[in-house]
Amino acid sequence: MPHESHWLQAALVYLVAAIAVVPLARKFGLGTIIGYLAAGMLIGPFGLRLVRDPDAIMGVAEFGVVLMMFLIGLELEPPRLWSMRRAIFGWGSVQLLGCALVLGLIAQAGGAPWPLPLVGGLGLALSSTAVSLQVIQERNLMPTAGGQAAFAILLFQDVAAIPILALNPLLAPRMTASGGHWGEALRAVLVVAAIILAGRLLLRHALRWIARSGSPEIFTAAALALVVALASLMQAVGLSMALGAFLGGVLLAESEYRRELETDLEPFKGLLLGLFFMAVGMSIDFHVIAAHLMLVLGLLLGFLALKALVLLMLARRAGVPAPERPVFMLLLAQGGEFAFVVFQQAADLHVLDDAQTSMLIGTVALSMLLTPLLLVALDRLERRRAARGGPVASPHALAEPQGAPVIVAGFGRYGQIVGRMLHANGIAMTVLDQDAEQVEALRVFGFRVHYGDATRLDLLRLAGADNARVLVIAIDDVDQSLKLVDLAREHFPHLALVTRARNVSHWFALRDRGVTLIERETLDASLMSARSVLEQLGWHPHHAREQAVRFRRHSIAQLEQLWPHYRDEKALVSMARQGRRQLEELFAQERAERQARPDLWRDEPLTRRDD
Repeated sequence: MPHESHWLQAALVYLVAAIAVVPLARKFGLGTIIGYLAAGMLIGPFGLRLVRDPDAIMGVAEFGVVLMMFLIGLELEPPRLWSMRRAIFGWGSVQLLGCALVLGLIAQAGGAPWPLPLVGGLGLALSSTAVSLQVIQERNLMPTAGGQAAFAILLFQDVAAIPILALNPLLAPRMTASGGHWGEALRAVLVVAAIILAGRLLLRHALRWIARSGSPEIFTAAALALVVALASLMQAVGLSMALGAFLGGVLLAESEYRRELETDLEPFKGLLLGLFFMAVGMSIDFHVIAAHLMLVLGLLLGFLALKALVLLMLARRAGVPAPERPVFMLLLAQGGEFAFVVFQQAADLHVLDDAQTSMLIGTVALSMLLTPLLLVALDRLERRRAARGGPVASPHALAEPQGAPVIVAGFGRYGQIVGRMLHANGIAMTVLDQDAEQVEALRVFGFRVHYGDATRLDLLRLAGADNARVLVIAIDDVDQSLKLVDLAREHFPHLALVTRARNVSHWFALRDRGVTLIERETLDASLMSARSVLEQLGWHPHHAREQAVRFRRHSIAQLEQLWPHYRDEKALVSMARQGRRQLEELFAQERAERQARPDLWRDEPLTRRDD
């Protein structure tokens, strides 16, 4: 019982610290990651000492990094990688190796022992994916040349973090020339090959079987189990847990379950990453930093300046416009979250000593704290320049949101006709459907369909609802359809809703919610059948079409008249009868016209037609 009480108290401390500090950090424009770092510093052994052993939660907190690598892997679709291959592998490798070389040579020239320049240079060359992507999204930089280049470099860094983490064990003192590590390396290669083979053959089939159960919580449990299993397997053979998660994500990058996996794991990733950053903040040894304050400050300013210099040269060669270069440099000059993992792993393997690790981790944390402040200062400088009538480096303010203009929710017998029509006219769309078998069948024919529940707000955001123009609601289930309408009206009021109504009561419910672009799914099909019957009986096709159009117009007008009164049964019955009488009068008038001029209404009276 005391142990449980201690665990609950620790959890309460973490949650309260995050709730108190993170919103303040966001309010001042510093971002959530800076808030988590500050919260960790506040409650850690060098702050209020509410938590004295940050290493106790580091193992759990590192799983946030594992989840982030899995989600990064999910984004690495082969076509997307191929289109960005030059930027990712060209500029990305130049940035990483260039920064690592410059930083390593400076450290070597300063007389540092050889593992420090290598591990320190590679670790400090990494940038914060979490912080940078948050800034890119907030400032809508992705459509710009600088945003695209920064994203490509961050992508390469995330992939390069895997071999960097795998390098540390080879530098550890326990690794001798006895050849034992070659056996471990062979075992690791075999495990990676087995994961890739099993993933290609079994993974999607297993997820399809789980999705057929129709239980969202089971699918979420399966997603977590998959990441835990891959991470545990890699850890068992002495490799980074992040490598296993990354491989799993890449194997599912083209899967129809990608969006659902992202949606299910994103909350866990966010919370665990927050816990990870708090643990990092708690682990910063301020005594060591205070004892070597000038060295830490020199290291901080020196590595920021050196990285910025390399990035400036890279930006010129990569074609980043001059107004975009300051933000580009600030985004990538800072240290990154994987540097924490690299340095912590190096310390655990005794590649770095405790003092070196503390200084490096402290330097990276300070650089991440400093970056938002520099961005705020840059914004103020731009505003002052604009006030003086000078040019302003804010291309992101003119950039249009990217993404498919249409989202189709439900791709069954109704939605797929809409989708095929859009596809035939070259209109991009994002399709969501919850039927695992239907999704699999449609993807065989080349449709980009994603498995997931469209009534989930987080999945809609991932599908691009913030930037889309039209949401087509073609869901079979009436309750789900209405739930999606309510969700879209509340969170995405700019979306035009084009909806399917299964029946009249569904049509009334949609009109109650302000939806006007509604089509009853059986109306037009039934009228087309009626036209065919009339034509087979000898009616002229033009007059058969006129009858169908007239009936359709009357049916829609009648529904509009009935809608304000459909809850009043007496009024509804009375108006329905009145509508039927009007329709009967219309038909009687047309019957009289046919009898007066039968030649206008028939092609070949009751004879078989060749056409």
